[in-house]
Amino acid sequence: MKQLNPHQLAAVRHIGSPLLVLAGAGSGKTSVITQKIAWLINECDYQPRHIAAVTFTNKAAREMKERVGQLLRGQSTRGLVISTFHTLGLNIIRREVGHLGLKSSFSIFDEHDCLSLIKELLIKEVDSNDEQLKRLVNMISRWKNDMLSPDQALASASEQEEVLGARLYEAYQRSLRAYNAVDFDDLILLPTQLFVQNPEVLEKWRRRIRYLLVDEYQDTNTMQYELVKLLTGDRGCLTVVGDDDQSIYSWRGARPENLHQLQDDYPDLRVVKLEQNYRSTNTILTAANALIANNQHVFEKALWSEYGKGEPIRVIMCSDEEAEVQRIATDILMMTVQRKLRFKDFAVLYRGNHQARLLEVQLQAHQVPYMLTGGTSFFSRVEIKDLMAYLKLLINPDDDNAFLRCINTPRRKIGPSILESLGSYAHQAGVSMYTA
Repeated sequence: MKQLNPHQLAAVRHIGSPLLVLAGAGSGKTSVITQKIAWLINECDYQPRHIAAVTFTNKAAREMKERVGQLLRGQSTRGLVISTFHTLGLNIIRREVGHLGLKSSFSIFDEHDCLSLIKELLIKEVDSNDEQLKRLVNMISRWKNDMLSPDQALASASEQEEVLGARLYEAYQRSLRAYNAVDFDDLILLPTQLFVQNPEVLEKWRRRIRYLLVDEYQDTNTMQYELVKLLTGDRGCLTVVGDDDQSIYSWRGARPENLHQLQDDYPDLRVVKLEQNYRSTNTILTAANALIANNQHVFEKALWSEYGKGEPIRVIMCSDEEAEVQRIATDILMMTVQRKLRFKDFAVLYRGNHQARLLEVQLQAHQVPYMLTGGTSFFSRVEIKDLMAYLKLLINPDDDNAFLRCINTPRRKIGPSILESLGSYAHQAGVSMYTA
């Protein structure tokens, strides 16, 4: 707690009403969340099992867990939930599977599974290309994020492709249910719908989660906002951390206006601004503030730093992509010699993975060691997932997800109608699709 500045400390200690921590980039928001969890346990008599903190990435959740573990070293954290929204939703589904009409062995369809299913369903309707397929997948995901049913989506459809998408949405949902499967959007949608329809289940989870903390709140969509609102209820035991100027996921349903909506839903909301930056010099922050000032936002803030003015920002024009990556490689080498910097002191950012190849060629040519992050994981490759599905089915013939992946790999002309009928029969009989 000694390392916290006055605004961070105020955010940690406030528990009397809902709290919005407006955290600028590099302002130490993770420290606030983790210190607040420790404060709730040590000073406010909350049991760890009654606290949940949710964020958007597994990496962020792991970092929070590690920090909380260090702060509470030697103390039991049994039952403390620090996870992504999707993991929290999955845990709720697993515990309430009987209320949702699913078997306990339900499968989770990943992006590739969803694309394959929709492609099979679409073959019945029209000839399609990959671009249209992706648009339709995103359309269905957006409807789910907005908590629209297939009927509501059809009623709101104004273009031919939207009508097609809404009809596809209905068939897609029917197939998922027949396969005893859910997709990633369902991991949040199903618990939210269950809480709305079943007050007893909602009250049970409100007793279970008595204080909720949410990170990156500007990236929440409609159903995530509703899930938080349902779990919080009238108690107001809620801390959210976010910054509308850092919202970059509106294209996939994120609603930065959810930050503003908090003031309407919680009239006694307190707002604490974290404006001291611990990452950058004031030259960088001044440039960032000038750009951010053009955004439309309700909450005003100005980032500042104690790191001094710093070096000026350089903008270098190059003749083409090859000249650009060559300049990057030579500048890195020059600064390692002139300023005694190490290779690990540098980072290179690019907009798309397709730009990495030219950069790698130049770094190798100049003997600059590097580590590439991002890209496709080995286990996320289609061929590896196909092989894993066969191995899983050999070990566990009741794995419906593995069965569905294997049944048409390689293609055996078994269409979605046959699989839907098979899935429905298996569900009614209470057996796996392989057994059926």
